[in-house]
Amino acid sequence: MNTQKILLALCAICLIACGKTQEGADADGFTAPTDVTVKANTRVAEELPLADQQDFEDAQRGLIASEPELKIEGPSGIIWDLPSYDFIKSDAPSSANPSLWRHARLNNFHGLFKVADGIYQLRGYDVSNMSIIEGKTGWIVVDPLTAKETAARATTFARQHLGNKPIVAVIYSHSHADHFGGVQGFLSVEQVPRQKVRIIAPAGFMEEATSENILVGPAMTRRSMYMYGRDLPRSVRGHIDTGVGKAVAYGNLGVLEPTEIIERTGQELTIDGVRIVFQNVPSSEAPSEMNLYLPAQKAFLGAEIVTQTLHNLYTLRGAKVRDGLKWANYIDEALHLFPDAEIYFGSHNWPVWGRERVRDYLEKQRDTYKFIHDQTLHLALQGATSNEIAEQLELPEPLRKNFASRGYYGTVSHNAKAVYQFYFGWYDANPANLNPLPPVDAGKKYVEFMGGADAVLEKAQTSFDAGDYRWTAQVLNHLVFANPDNKKASDLLARTYDQLGYQSESAPWRDVYLTGAYELRHGATKTGIDLALSLDMLRHVPAPRFLDAMAAALNAKAAEGKRLTVNLVLTDLKESYVLNVSNSVLHHHAGMDSKADATLSLTQDLYLKMLIGKLSLKDLLMTDDLKVQGSRIDLVRFFSLFEPADTKFNIVTP
Repeated sequence: MNTQKILLALCAICLIACGKTQEGADADGFTAPTDVTVKANTRVAEELPLADQQDFEDAQRGLIASEPELKIEGPSGIIWDLPSYDFIKSDAPSSANPSLWRHARLNNFHGLFKVADGIYQLRGYDVSNMSIIEGKTGWIVVDPLTAKETAARATTFARQHLGNKPIVAVIYSHSHADHFGGVQGFLSVEQVPRQKVRIIAPAGFMEEATSENILVGPAMTRRSMYMYGRDLPRSVRGHIDTGVGKAVAYGNLGVLEPTEIIERTGQELTIDGVRIVFQNVPSSEAPSEMNLYLPAQKAFLGAEIVTQTLHNLYTLRGAKVRDGLKWANYIDEALHLFPDAEIYFGSHNWPVWGRERVRDYLEKQRDTYKFIHDQTLHLALQGATSNEIAEQLELPEPLRKNFASRGYYGTVSHNAKAVYQFYFGWYDANPANLNPLPPVDAGKKYVEFMGGADAVLEKAQTSFDAGDYRWTAQVLNHLVFANPDNKKASDLLARTYDQLGYQSESAPWRDVYLTGAYELRHGATKTGIDLALSLDMLRHVPAPRFLDAMAAALNAKAAEGKRLTVNLVLTDLKESYVLNVSNSVLHHHAGMDSKADATLSLTQDLYLKMLIGKLSLKDLLMTDDLKVQGSRIDLVRFFSLFEPADTKFNIVTP
């Protein structure tokens, strides 16, 4: 037990002795599952064929070697700690949904696996899988994980068991960071042209891989701490899985630009003697995504449109809503394109073998997304709203009993809401919901209408005791936002979130509830995501994307009435941009304005360090590596109008 855990345990003992915590709470404050939660989880165990061992056989099949004590260091400590999940074994504890617990056990199998002759996977080195395809002279690496550190360790381990072969190509299946971010862990920018390494990606990859992270990345990363349980303890009452892997590795993130682009379905490449057929699937799980088929092994790599769980049509960290109909149709297309497939393997979870099993697996995945899409619209056309649809929609029994259709990552509930949002937006047509009060104002009025804080607490306790946790959370959330200093309210809300988390089959739902409980007890996170970890990726982002992000960072009130124009010259890129603030809006375009208030000339690297907060404008103005023409005062006035993103903002309190 490390020092932090010992201190937490001592604190818990002291608090219990003082009567300031709930009896049965663990060292982190998480309370014991109630009888209601125990019974709810028991019902789940009775309804599902949890004894079925087929997935366990598949998840362990082909294991060559593993690293049971796998820990990986990052820039500021351990970023990957596989032994921390050793407690996930045997039967589920009462503090975990038994279906999710089963899935977490399956994701615990890790190491280097042989999928087929010439195809290998490294699983359990990051939230995603890294696949290796053997060519005549070297390796084709598919999806090099999230972080440099995890990708480097996985590659080293593979070479220990498969031989020290060169990497001849890298394939990015899609534009999410956990499928490209680790590439510089085994391949440098200089090696690509020198060794003639082919880097292959779907159409639109670089634009999509960078734009989302730049425009809204800081807010997404804060929300991802909830979705992936970054700050939760790994324990029977804490984080146990993400649904698509154990956890996200928050290490150094990079990217290498593609040398070849896959533009269409059916496009073929022969890479180091290996024939690969591609299926382009844009606007499915990612805006830029593709699948692969290896005819020699009859193996279909379904990227992330096919996983061993229901995926997200809307992801809780925040992202553009995905097209459920396109998603289903792409899986249907794959069934027709690759009817001889005898192996499925993907970018998450474990493979499936056997032609009939693969076909059944793909058909059920297809029908799961199609059902959610079609029946959401069916109910909407009858006048049902988003919340009403989410409450009543249930998969038919053949899909409901199919483990790969279960909601370990996405859920039927929030995916139905995603379909509704895709077509109808946030508004449900009820005038009362057209312009509702914001949370703090609404909270104060709800509490007043319900008779004051004491009355709300008394009623909430009654609802909690009855096991009506969803309603309890809804009511107490109003009280906490009306009065965040009401400790009795925040304590009861935290206890409520405990129970909702313990019952959740979705790993992200569990993490969201338990992170909410953790922050109510211990305060909001003290450490955000260090944007400097993404510096290697940011160097590949076109300057206009950063300028779009600057526009979003403009403090409109501070800029009101201001008119300022600055020329920005990126000397090493030989690019110039005019930045103009007027009407509390920032506009930018390529070129130079001879009447600008100031001209700032600097390298891309200095500019990036300023944007991510590693260098202040004052520090920049003192360096010899930049040049200022015109008014330095106006330049300072201009940059003072922008606010850095807050990566630690409150979520469960105002």
